Amino acid sequence: MIDAKPQRRLAAILAADVVGHSRLMGKDEEGTLAALTSHHVDLIEPCIAEHQGRLVKTTGDGLLVEFASVVDAVRCAVAVQEGMRPRNAEMPEDKQILF
Repeated sequence: MIDAKPQRRLAAILAADVVGHSRLMGKDEEGTLAALTSHHVDLIEPCIAEHQGRLVKTTGDGLLVEFASVVDAVRCAVAVQEGMRPRNAEMPEDKQILF
């Protein structure tokens, strides 16, 4: 019998969630879901791919992403924040989505 040793690796985990998700859903559930889907497909997924990340889990208002490099994780997080700035500029403050 071969003893399988656990494989270890270093990873950086990016955890993000939406500020005030319950409030946003309470005000406009359909609009919030549509906006979150748009942000996820058009901004977040491409940023994850560009920075060699792997989406581990999504929740209603958040996500966990694994990166082999802390630098890539931080660059992805910054890219998402910068990408959200123009998207939120077009929205009233009470409908802006912040991570």
